[in-house]
Formats: sequence, C-alpha cells, structure tokens
Amino acid sequence: MDLKEAVKKIHWLGHDCFRIDGSTVVLFDPYQISSTKPADVILISHDHFDHNSPEDVAKIRKKDSIIVTDQASAQKLSGEIKVVSVGDRLSVKGIDIEIWPAYNTDKEFHPKEAGMLAFVVTIDGVRFYHAGDTDQIPEMDKLDVDIAFLPVSGTYVMTAEQAVQAALAIKPKIAIPMHYAAIVGTEDDAVAFKKALEGKVDVLVLKKETV
Repeated sequence: MDLKEAVKKIHWLGHDCFRIDGSTVVLFDPYQISSTKPADVILISHDHFDHNSPEDVAKIRKKDSIIVTDQASAQKLSGEIKVVSVGDRLSVKGIDIEIWPAYNTDKEFHPKEAGMLAFVVTIDGVRFYHAGDTDQIPEMDKLDVDIAFLPVSGTYVMTAEQAVQAALAIKPKIAIPMHYAAIVGTEDDAVAFKKALEGKVDVLVLKKETV
C-alpha cells in the first residue's frame, strides 16, 4: 500500500482516536466515538479515561477482536487482551506492533515510570506511529516511520511548538496532529503545527469523522 492509499484509509474519530482500514482494521484509543465499525485490533496507550474507555471499546469490539494495552488498562477491559510493555514486539492478526514509550518531561501527568505506551504498527507495508500522551522524548530520534500521529494541545502533552520539534526529529513522510478539540486544545493548535512545518514535513489535518 502506497502512502496515498494509506492516507485514504485513516479516519480520525476525535481526540487520540484513529481507525486505519487496512487489510486488518486497527483502532487506537477510542473515546466518545459515535462510530460502531468493528476493529480487528484495538490499541490502548494508557489507563486515563480519555484513552481507556471500556464503553467505547465495547462499541467497536467484536468476538475475535484483540486488545493490545498495558497492565493497568487491561484490568478494566474484557475479551482477548495482550498485555504489553515498552520494548515489546509482537504480531497480531497479520500486523507487526512495536511498543514504544510515552511520557512527560516537564510535567507529571504521564511519568516515565508509569510505563505508558506509544505504538509503531505496520499495516500493509506502511509504518504508523501513534505517540500516545507524550512530550518530545529522546526515543523519538530512533523512530523510522511513514506516518506519525502526534499530540499538539499542550497542558498534558506537547504543545504545537514542541510537536514541531518532535516531527523534525522523527522525520515521518506525513505527520497528523491529534489530542486537540476535545478536552484541551483547539484546531488552532493543529493549524499552527501544520504552518510551522511547511516545506519541512508534510502535515495532514484531518476532519473528525462520526461514522
């Protein structure tokens, strides 16, 4: 799958929630979603209510869905769950998943020792990075990804300005802002992120979908 095709398969359902309609349907961090399209694999980055929402997981979980998440989140969920931690690598329903860290460096909402997660998922040959709730961290320098979902709202995660520096460090082919227009942040943060990266990294600001 080339990048143009990959982009068509990405659906932003708000906040940090994306669904990728590849040959395996993958969904990240469902929260306050109206979509009920089932997912084959559900990835949950950490146990905060706006990422680990059992009622939203129930909307898109089917009998054979597999949830990949950390130990704290798993305790609130049901079904087939693979508990992972930073550094793990696994294959689930034909996709390769790498578990990366997500943490704050200048605030205490997501401490490094909590072991919260980011994901690199390879779907139909395209490598997607979902950063979770994070600041810019040194581990990002080691990433090799095609498409990066990066938080931009500030307060609990990177500001748009910090996310720009993260994108420059990661060097994805396409960066997509997230973590705005829900609990904190506005579309202005996404626009500022895109504008600052013009001519450096291609940025796609998606419209929130409700189906």
